[in-house]
Amino acid sequence: MKIITTVNELRAHLAHFKRPAFVPTMGNLHDGHLALVRQAKPLGDVLVASIFVNRLQFLPHEDFDTYPRTWAADCQALADAGCDVLFAPSESELYPQPQGYKVQPPVALADLLEGHFRPGFFIGVCTVVMKLFACVQPRVAVFGQKDYQQLMVIKGMVQQFALPIEVVAGRTLRAADGLALSSRNNYLSATERAEAVHLSGTLQQMAQALKNGSSDIAALEQQALDSLTKRGWQPDYLVVRRRLDLQPPSASEVADLVQQQGLVVLGAARLGATRLIDNLEV
Repeated sequence: MKIITTVNELRAHLAHFKRPAFVPTMGNLHDGHLALVRQAKPLGDVLVASIFVNRLQFLPHEDFDTYPRTWAADCQALADAGCDVLFAPSESELYPQPQGYKVQPPVALADLLEGHFRPGFFIGVCTVVMKLFACVQPRVAVFGQKDYQQLMVIKGMVQQFALPIEVVAGRTLRAADGLALSSRNNYLSATERAEAVHLSGTLQQMAQALKNGSSDIAALEQQALDSLTKRGWQPDYLVVRRRLDLQPPSASEVADLVQQQGLVVLGAARLGATRLIDNLEV
C-alpha cells in the first residue's frame, strides 16, 4: 500500500489508472470501514482510501480535538484489506486557505434529522467530499448505509453536479448483539456498551410494528422516544420516513410503502456522552 500525503503526488500516481475506486474515512477504522474497502476493491483498477478528520463537519462543542486517531492500526488494517493507496493529507494540505467556497445541500434534505440537530453538518460533509472527489477523481465511491441521510445527500450532490462518479452503498455491519459498528462505540463504557444495543432494538420494534399494520406514525415514534428515555437515553429523534426523500409518510400511504419496501426508520440518541445513530429499511 502506498501512502500519499499531497494532492500533487496523488494526481501523478493516479494518472496511470482509468477507474479509481474510493472509500473516504476519518480513520479510527473498524470492520465496517474495512468491509467498504473490500466491497470497493473489485469495482476499480486501483483502490484509494482516505483518512482525514474534517473540521468543517464538527460543531464547536463536538469532539474534533478528541476524535480518536489510530494511524498505525488504520494503516495496517487498510493494507490487510487490499487498499492500494492511502491518501492522508494534512489539514493545511487539503485546506491551504480557509475554505470560503462551500457546498450547500438543499434544505429539504439536509436541514432535517442530522442536519437539524447538527446545523451545518452536511455543508461540511459535502464540501470535504467534493474536495476529495476533485483530488482522487474516482469513477466509483463507496459510502456506508449506516449514515443513511449522508448517503442520500452525497448521491444527490453527485447527480446535480453531473459528477462522473457511481456512488455505491455499503450495508451496515453489526456486532453479534445488533449494535451498528461505529468509531464512536469506542467511547462507551462497558455498562453503556451493554445498553447500546437498545437503539437498534427499538428501531427493530418500530419496523416490526409497521410490518404488522401500524399506521399511527406519531404514536409509534412517541412510544419509541419514551422507551429509550426511560432507559436513561437522551434521544434526538426516532422517526419513520420515506426512503425516497426522508419526509414523513402520511397515514394513508404507510401500508403501500411497507408493501413496496419504501420506508426507513432512523434514530439518533445520546447514551452518556456518546451520540449514536442507526437506521433500518422497512
